[in-house]
Formats: sequence, C-alpha cells, structure tokens
Amino acid sequence: MKDILATITKHREERGWTEYQLAEHSGLPQSTISSWYRKKLIPTIPSLEKICSAFGITLSQLFAEENTAVSLTASQKKLLDRWNRLSEDQQNAVFLLIDKM
Repeated sequence: MKDILATITKHREERGWTEYQLAEHSGLPQSTISSWYRKKLIPTIPSLEKICSAFGITLSQLFAEENTAVSLTASQKKLLDRWNRLSEDQQNAVFLLIDKM
C-alpha cells in the first residue's frame, strides 16, 4: 500500500513548502496536517482533495505509482475542472444525485 503521507511530503518538498505553507495553500488547519504525521493518520478524502487542489494535481495522480503515467480524456479533464469549482456542499449534492441514479 502506498504511503500517502510520504507522497504528500514529497510533493510539498518539491515545491519548497513547509507544512504551514501547505496549510495556507490547501485551506486546511496546520494543526490537522501536523497531527497526520504525529499520529500516523491517513487523511480523509475531502482533505486529500484539498491537498491535491493545492498541488494542482488529481487524486489519481496523488495515488499513482512512481512510473505509472496518468492520463485523462478531454471529458474527464472537463469534469474535474468543473468539480474543482464546486463548494463542498455542492460536491456532496452531486454524490447524492449519483447515488440515486
């Protein structure tokens, strides 16, 4: 299983960011990010989405293995672009709609 905290650290360090700067870019409290490392916690999906948004990558890219290329179709890119513009409440509403389909 992929060590997601190590992956987040790698992306953060590639950008020269501290945990505090990651918190600023992602909108997450710095104490939350810090506690992941202290307590060896796995971040929630909504938190990972905020981290990915800060890094400018998708969840697929975050979880991809080192040598695995991740490519999206044009419609997938369009969908993700629109998804990223939604508020958390709007994203939850979309999930509810999909679940009812």
